Amino acid sequence: MVDDMATDSPRRAKNPKVAGVLLAAGGGRRLGGRPKALLEQRGRPLVEHAVRSLRNGGCGPLHVVLGAAAEEVRARADLTGCAVSVNPGWEEGMGSSLRLGLAALSATDADAALVLLVDQPGIGAEAVARVRLAFRSRMSLAAASYGGERSHPVLFGADRWADIAAAAVGDQGARSYLREHRDAITLVECSDVAEAYDIDTSQDLRHLE
Repeated sequence: MVDDMATDSPRRAKNPKVAGVLLAAGGGRRLGGRPKALLEQRGRPLVEHAVRSLRNGGCGPLHVVLGAAAEEVRARADLTGCAVSVNPGWEEGMGSSLRLGLAALSATDADAALVLLVDQPGIGAEAVARVRLAFRSRMSLAAASYGGERSHPVLFGADRWADIAAAAVGDQGARSYLREHRDAITLVECSDVAEAYDIDTSQDLRHLE
């Protein structure tokens, strides 16, 4: 694993600024065109639950990338305290939203980005906090695992953002980058505190309360 802790100041290494990036642009094509950000869990939009997970897991600043029905999401969801970007190319897939989210953070002094997907409501603050604690340097690369299988959330040290963005095309997100750098990834087991199911189809809606 790459670890350049020695290049970071003691303060930054001990108290890193880990930004939360929520990818919430999906249009829910397999859900009949229901934007995923607006699906409801306990009476509130999924985007709110995901923001709360990032915030309570210790991430900040928080950045939300919207796409499908962005204005409706803004109107219905409480995104107080979040910076919001709208991805005009959201139909191209997750890669474009990840690029937009990382670009928005490039002007900040964040040491890492912790990326969460809006359609995984089984992942809460405890999993976020665990992955956040895997930060070691601005070259850190970490991901939650469930029974040894890598999933979300994922942490990207700031010095990796440019290369990750360059590799984020189509609906792959960071998948190809993570595959190529698998030996550098710190896996953080989270199966005891979270479930990494996706809300992709109408059958998956059974997971919502």
